[in-house]
Parts: sequence; structure tokens; C-alpha cells
Amino acid sequence: MTEPSAPLLSTVLDALGTDIVSGALPAGERFTLNDLCERFGISRTVAREAMRALEQLGMVSSSRRVGITVLPISEWAVYDPAIISWRLGSEKARDSQRTSLNDLRLAIEPVAAGLAAQHASPEDKEEILELAQRLQVTPTRRVGEHLATDLRFHAMVLHASGNEMFSALSPYLLSMVRGRSLYGSRKRNPTAGTAQLHLDLAEAIVRGDSPGAEKIARAILLEARANKD
Repeated sequence: MTEPSAPLLSTVLDALGTDIVSGALPAGERFTLNDLCERFGISRTVAREAMRALEQLGMVSSSRRVGITVLPISEWAVYDPAIISWRLGSEKARDSQRTSLNDLRLAIEPVAAGLAAQHASPEDKEEILELAQRLQVTPTRRVGEHLATDLRFHAMVLHASGNEMFSALSPYLLSMVRGRSLYGSRKRNPTAGTAQLHLDLAEAIVRGDSPGAEKIARAILLEARANKD
């Protein structure tokens, strides 16, 4: 028997992950491999692989007597990109995910900016300033390019902090910026209202103003929170 393709497994996993984060499959809900086979028209092999993937994410547990049980969010691997993506893609879970990500950014990015002012290399400072200057141009048809520049800017600030753990968090911290672009207004300027603050932050880092950099980074995030879609 030919094994189904990886895209089929991905489709099933995305559907189940979305159902769990949205509450369509609430914590405590139980189902079986046969239920998955019937719902998606898949083999037990694919159903089992989907169950294992969800188990690794902490979203379900399984046992022979009980079957598959949906677990509460306290058990989820909430930093996993898949869970973040599912939550941002769900109308019911999106706001809480944005709030959690923004709270995390507020706790980390200002500190990282202050450290960047102390530890950034000349090359890092040059790139951060160049990126901030590029963000001064209001996007027209190149919103995607503008978003990529904004993401690179914030990732560079985290990197320039000299704290490898801050830098490693950048894909998760910046998921909110991507989510705002994907699920917000298509015409949205990702740095609307904060372009000058980005430049101010870059200049504070370049001149080694740690308290100023931390204050400006916090202002950027608070403005983003106030203007969330």
C-alpha cells in the first residue's frame, strides 16, 4: 500500500491544531484514531502520525483505554511556531496570542535594545541604522519588502544585544509582526506611527545611549499595542 504524501499529513495536522486552539476541540475532548480516519478519509498510519505530532506539541495525550484526549493550553509547547501560527490564524485565539507575544516583547526587547547600545559591533550599528533609514520610506506596493526590513531591524537589535538567548527568541517574538501583516489589513504599514521611533532607536544604539534605547524600544511596542488591528 502506498503511503500518503507529507502534504496530506500536514493538512490533517493543521486542521486538528486549528480546531484545538480555537476551542472547537476543547480541553478534555476525546476522540480515537478511527474518528480521525473517518473525518479525513485517511489511513490509520497517517492518523497515528498526526496524533504523535500533536503529542509532541503537548496538545493531546493518548492511551489505549481512553483514546486521544485534548490537553489544556498549560501543557502546550506555546513557543512552537506551529502553535503560534495556528493561534494567529484563528479568529477566536488571535487576540490572546497577540497579547501574549506583545507582553513577551515588552519584557525582552527594551532590555535587548539597552544591551545593544552597550555591545553592538560597528557592523551591527551600521546595519541597524541603515535598516531604520529604509523604514522611513512609506511602503506603496512593496509592503512585503517593508515588512521584511522591519523584521530584520528587530532581529538585529536582539542579535546586537550580545545575549544569545534573546537572539534565539527572535522568530517567536517577531511572529506577532508577521501575524499582523497576514491577518490584519492588507494595506497596513507595519511601522505606521513608529517609523521615526525606529530611527530614534537606531541612533540611540549607535551613540551608545543604553537608557534611551530601552525607553524608545518600549515606546515602539506600546504604540504597536495601541494600534493593533
